[in-house]
Amino acid sequence: VGRSLFLLGKHKAAIDIYGEALKYDVDDWEVLHSMGMCRMHLKQYDGAETSFRRANAVQRHDGTYLQLGKLYALQEKYEKAIETYLEALEFSPENPELLTTVGLLYLRTGENFRAFDYLGNSLTLDPKDPRTILAAGSIIQDHHDFDVALSKYRVAAQQTPNSAQLWNNVGMAFFGKQNYIAAISCLRRALYLAPFEWIIPYNLGLVFLHTGQYASAFHYLSASINFKPDFSSSYVYLGVCLNRLDDFENACSAYEKAIRMDQDHIFHFNYSIMLLNNGQVEMAKQQYEEFESLWSQLSPEDKQIDAEVEQIRGTLRKR
Repeated sequence: VGRSLFLLGKHKAAIDIYGEALKYDVDDWEVLHSMGMCRMHLKQYDGAETSFRRANAVQRHDGTYLQLGKLYALQEKYEKAIETYLEALEFSPENPELLTTVGLLYLRTGENFRAFDYLGNSLTLDPKDPRTILAAGSIIQDHHDFDVALSKYRVAAQQTPNSAQLWNNVGMAFFGKQNYIAAISCLRRALYLAPFEWIIPYNLGLVFLHTGQYASAFHYLSASINFKPDFSSSYVYLGVCLNRLDDFENACSAYEKAIRMDQDHIFHFNYSIMLLNNGQVEMAKQQYEEFESLWSQLSPEDKQIDAEVEQIRGTLRKR
C-alpha cells in the first residue's frame, strides 16, 4: 500500500503507512529506505537522512547509498556526498553506477583528474554507458583531444541517439577542430531535441561569432540570456556582437551588465579594448585600471593560463 501511494505521488500518506509497518518490524530495510525516499521528495532532508542511515544500519545496500549521496548533492553538500559514495564503493567496489556518480561529483567540484580515474574505472566495467561516456568525453574535450572525445561520443550515440547533451558536446568538439559547419549542424540538432536548454543557444552564439555571422550570434545569445539571465559571459559575447553590428551604446550596456554581475578581469580587459577601438580613451583607461587591479591579485599559475592576455596587455600599456 505504501509503495502504491509513493508511486501515486502521495508521499505524506505513504509515510503514515510506512510508520504503521515499522510498528511490526522496526528493522525492515525496505520500509526505512522507502520512507527516506518519501521524505526526500517532500524536501524533509533531515528526516530522509535519518531514514537512509537507519536503513543502512540494518542492511547496507547500493540503492540506499545512492539515494543518501543524492540527498547530500541536492543540498550542495558535495564533500559529504562523495564520502557517502566512497563508503559505498568499499562495500561494492565494482558498481559502475557508483563509480560514475563519484566521477561526476568530482567533476562538479573541479577535480578533473580524480573524476577521470573513477569514470575510467566505470567504463572498464560498463564501456557502453552513455552517461559515463559523456562525462569522460567532456574531460578529454577540455584537454583539446577532440578526436578521442568524438570516438567516445560515437559509442554513446549508438545508445542514446536523441540525447541533446550528446549532440551539444559533439558540436563543441567539432568547434574545437574548427569544423564550424559540422558544429552548427550538431548544435542545431541539440537545440531541436532540447529547445529550452540555455547552454545550446549559447554555444551556437559562440560558433556564429567565430564565423563572423554576428546577427545570428546575437539571436542565439539573446535566446540564451532569456533562459539563463544570470550567466555573465553571455552578456560579454553579446557586447562583442553588438559592437560588430555598430551598436556601440548597447554593446557598452551589455559589458557593464556583465561587470555588475561578475568582477572578472577578462571582462574589464575586453571592455577597455572595445572602448579604445571606438575612441573612448578615458573610459578605456578606467576599465584598464580595473583590469590591472584584478590582474595583480591573480596567482602566477592563473596568469600563465592567460598568457595571450599578458601579450596584449603589453601592447595596450604602450598605447
